[in-house]
Amino acid sequence: MDHPAVIIALIVLAFVVIMGLIGLKTVQQANVILIERFGRYHRTLNPGINIIWPVVDKCRALDWRVVTEGYDGEIMTTYVKRKSVDLREQVLDFPRQQVITQDNVVIGVNGLLYYQITDPNRAVYEIANLPIALEKLAQTTLRNIIGDLDLDSTLTSRDEINGKMRQVLDDASDKWGVKVNRVELQDIQPPETVREAMEKQMTAERDRRAAILEAEGVKQSKILRAEGERGAEIARAEGSRQASILEAEGEAAARMSVAEGEAKALEMVNAALADTKMDSSEYRIAVKYLEMLGQVGTSSDGSKTVFMPFESSSALGGLGAIQELLKGK
Repeated sequence: MDHPAVIIALIVLAFVVIMGLIGLKTVQQANVILIERFGRYHRTLNPGINIIWPVVDKCRALDWRVVTEGYDGEIMTTYVKRKSVDLREQVLDFPRQQVITQDNVVIGVNGLLYYQITDPNRAVYEIANLPIALEKLAQTTLRNIIGDLDLDSTLTSRDEINGKMRQVLDDASDKWGVKVNRVELQDIQPPETVREAMEKQMTAERDRRAAILEAEGVKQSKILRAEGERGAEIARAEGSRQASILEAEGEAAARMSVAEGEAKALEMVNAALADTKMDSSEYRIAVKYLEMLGQVGTSSDGSKTVFMPFESSSALGGLGAIQELLKGK
């Protein structure tokens, strides 16, 4: 057996094995690798085991942004060469930037961008550095949107700003094979003087609401107290009215009883005077006259001096008639 031939065969076999191992490529899930043959795009390696021709086929490396945190908490951004394209949704934290609002207030804004590569070929060949392009596009878009809003609208319209940014970034990055899913503003920092003014305004607003609530409480208390007093007055008035009604009804009943008694008395007098020439009215006048004479004849010192009026003759005549009546009875 020729030893040089065996050695050559072993060398060739080792070369083939080495080249086969070099040409064996394993692609992880949710990743793809772009293969170029002689500098031109040839094919895309999908997840799993793939075989390429060494030396002839090469993996296309692309620049990728990596954000790391240092020992002191400082955020550091570095760019590395990656051979595979990650198809998962990724987060891009674009740094804080100074933005001028419509009312000329300078505020600091930073945010997050969630995107996903849908076409690896365009993401690699249509744009030189995809993360930087997305970051700069997000910053310029944010500057344009906030420039059309005043400070109050900027602080209260985050959802509107996020929606506008997502729409603009999604349309602009479509040619790069990227889908922008959502944009979130992390923080909006107005100047120190503006923050102090906002805090004073917030304090004044709280004091105003407290004063309004206190005034409303006093108002309701006075209303309830007035309603209670009115109800008490109504109850007292109703009681007085009922008492007056009952008193009037009692007086009316008493007068009715007196009138009924007088009517019966007159009937008896009329019956007694039926055989005489005397009228009942003359009889009543004579009786009343006698009652008045009793009062006139009594002085304050007990004396019995009486002054008779000239018209007393008619009343005395009535007395004579009464005497005749009594004699007859």
